[in-house]
Amino acid sequence: MKAFVVNSQNTELFDEVDLPMPEATGRDLLVEVKAASLNPVDTKVRNARAGQVLGWDAAGIVTAVGDRVTGFAVGDSVYYAGDIGRPGSNANYQLVDERIVGLKPTSLNFVEACAIPLTALTAWEGLYEQLNVERGKSILVIGSAGGVGSLAVQMARRISDMTVIGTASRPETIEWSRRMGATHVIDHHQDIPSQIRALGLDTVDYIICCQATAHHFEAMAEIITPQGRIVSIVEHEHPLPLGKLFAKKASFAWELMFTKSMYQTEDMASQGDILNRVASLLDQGVLECTLSHDGGALTAEALSEAHKRQASGTMIGKQAFHL
Repeated sequence: MKAFVVNSQNTELFDEVDLPMPEATGRDLLVEVKAASLNPVDTKVRNARAGQVLGWDAAGIVTAVGDRVTGFAVGDSVYYAGDIGRPGSNANYQLVDERIVGLKPTSLNFVEACAIPLTALTAWEGLYEQLNVERGKSILVIGSAGGVGSLAVQMARRISDMTVIGTASRPETIEWSRRMGATHVIDHHQDIPSQIRALGLDTVDYIICCQATAHHFEAMAEIITPQGRIVSIVEHEHPLPLGKLFAKKASFAWELMFTKSMYQTEDMASQGDILNRVASLLDQGVLECTLSHDGGALTAEALSEAHKRQASGTMIGKQAFHL
């Protein structure tokens, strides 16, 4: 099968190679990948994965099933974010555990559908598992024009009827955040607490941080409501000053959607359930696709350019390709 691997001499480049066809066993589905999209994780792990197939978002058609598969059949159209410990979606075929797979939204084509899974799972788990948000409360989404932020804003506003304050700094990202449903948009390059107060709010009930956790931590600690909750999707190598949350009895949590598949957690199958629910919400028009850049056919050159675009920090929504 055709696949694209990280170049062993220059990890900013990719090579087209021919790899053996995978075989579905156990709970695995063999999926013919029709489209794949890019996420920040691709650029973060690339340097350590020379010669490997990246890509953790895909949509395609099931072509074979393992002997323990119960939820899918050959011919099903599916979408998923995959497992970071296994070969990725930048290939014609991919193996994926059925528990982390959902049926593709019928209202979206394959390129549109592949832009959704990783960001939808991250936003959903962050909001409804880590933050356990309540309807009608307030939430700050730091980085509201990115892939995860775009869906976190939509979910918080359109599903949970929350007051959503997004952050963006350019005219195009401000416009995008408002389109996603942000009640207010402030600038994360400026003083966040003073901008929150200018909206008539002293604090916010929840915060989901989608960029620069350490840089924004003091501001988050200042504006979080006593007994409020903060979740971040961006790791930081140095310790955070969690003591700043002590007096408020506020909580801080990490969100990583790969945790369930990495550790084969008991609730791993919840990801398939979430994707099916998100598909239904997309088909109903409650949520909208966040694809902002259709890169056409996936080639080694196109993949390299997409990584540069992703790493620039200026991406709005998601970018994807067809195979």
